Amino acid sequence: MVEMLVALVVLAVGMLGVAILFGISLHSGSSAISRMQAVNLAADIADRIRANRRAGIAPNNAYSGAAADNGCTGSGAVSCTPAQMAADDLYHWQRQLSQAIAGGTATGTVVVTPGTTPQSYTITVSWNERAGVGVTTLQYQTTVQVPAS
Repeated sequence: MVEMLVALVVLAVGMLGVAILFGISLHSGSSAISRMQAVNLAADIADRIRANRRAGIAPNNAYSGAAADNGCTGSGAVSCTPAQMAADDLYHWQRQLSQAIAGGTATGTVVVTPGTTPQSYTITVSWNERAGVGVTTLQYQTTVQVPAS
């Protein structure tokens, strides 16, 4: 009888260890997905910037300005200036950020560095993630250089 109780305790401790390991792996998988989304979305805005090279010269570059839904993409697209397209790109990129990373806490910024040739853009994606008992803010940052022509 005592041997059965000892075996049951050992089995219970083993199952508890498996349950804790499962929880840690779920958290790690979620964190990896968030990081992957941040990298992919930073690459997305970098590609949009490369496609719209004529958005202006720093510090008047439209990618460092405000986002606006100008209707430059989609089925009812209108003819947009490079500055309007940049604002439209930022708008759609920021919407993707808030939807792609769990919790809807992701934000993104594009900073154009003046006086660099080729023009340099620093893209930052920030999001909140649970870490232990609290919440921590994580960040992915990349710099791309885009020639004017």
